[in-house]
Amino acid sequence: MKLAKFISLNNPKKALLYGAFIWVFVIFLDQISKYIFLNGYTYQGKFFDLYFVLNKGVSFSMFAFLGEYLKYIQIAILLSVVIFFVKHKESFFEYFFALMLIIPAGISNIADRFIHGGVVDFFAWHYGFNFAVFNLADVFINIGIFLILFYEIFLKKGYKNG
Repeated sequence: MKLAKFISLNNPKKALLYGAFIWVFVIFLDQISKYIFLNGYTYQGKFFDLYFVLNKGVSFSMFAFLGEYLKYIQIAILLSVVIFFVKHKESFFEYFFALMLIIPAGISNIADRFIHGGVVDFFAWHYGFNFAVFNLADVFINIGIFLILFYEIFLKKGYKNG
């Protein structure tokens, strides 16, 4: 089953309209949430805390040693993904919704690196175990990856129960 048919995005103009709406929504929601924490909002709870952290690395602060170069490496990776899908339009439509979450979320996090010198994170899970502090863009990226995996495992491969 082609995802483009599944979501009725055979029309490029319709896809562009959906994509633009999703991009604006993802970037706006992510940047507004970060703005709240940049302005001092904090919350301490039993399961998680919300507070501002400037992450100069990627997940779990890995690669922070790359400093200013990290944002340019991330731009190169993101551009490579975009170029790949421009050249492989059928794949673009197969992973449309996932890419419409992943790409703008990545752009939003890269924008943080230029504006704030690192990515603005704020969600810290601590019940049972301490997890890395993350933000809404990270959630959108993980949802996009989940959608790709779900599509590959259950829809594209023709999952059969039993």
